[in-house]
Amino acid sequence: RFDFVSDEVTTMLGYAKDEVTPKLLMESIHPDDRAWFLDCQDVCVNFILGLPPEKQMKYKLRIDYRIKKKSDEYIRIMHQVVIIHNDSLGKVLRSLIVFTDISHLKKSDKPVLSYIGMDGEPSYLNVDVKSYFGKKSDLLSKREKEVLYLLAEGKSSKEIADILYISKDTVNSHRKNLLRKTGSASTIELINKTIRDGLI
Repeated sequence: RFDFVSDEVTTMLGYAKDEVTPKLLMESIHPDDRAWFLDCQDVCVNFILGLPPEKQMKYKLRIDYRIKKKSDEYIRIMHQVVIIHNDSLGKVLRSLIVFTDISHLKKSDKPVLSYIGMDGEPSYLNVDVKSYFGKKSDLLSKREKEVLYLLAEGKSSKEIADILYISKDTVNSHRKNLLRKTGSASTIELINKTIRDGLI
């Protein structure tokens, strides 16, 4: 959760600050950049947890990606994170996140991840990001992802059929395919696995 959101978020993204949640921001990331963003989160967490607690606050994590404003226009932002509170075991308790609109500086090209060292620590630019979530996402079809998302919301096969304008038998067929493709034995296991793997 966010402890504080600046009023300037309205200027940048068009949302009132009380509308801004981690879920909203995640859903606003450009679909082509979302898997990359999740991969970055995974790599960054491993990097930070691999540092001694006293060095965790000496790094700024910097990534860029496209995000949709409330007006449906996409902009490219630089997303910078600094750890501002941790415990003696290196558990991160609070971080500061700064968004900067860099659309005028970077029109296209692929997003980049960098670790910027402070207080004499080395910097690592253009860090290699393994494509874990992107590969997993290719596993499911668009319709299977729609069914999966509605299952995660607790919808029944009948409700999903009504929402997607397809038959209940078709929904059940998609459900069987989802279980098979993910190696899940039940709907609960399916949802747990797909949330963990970033498919929804």
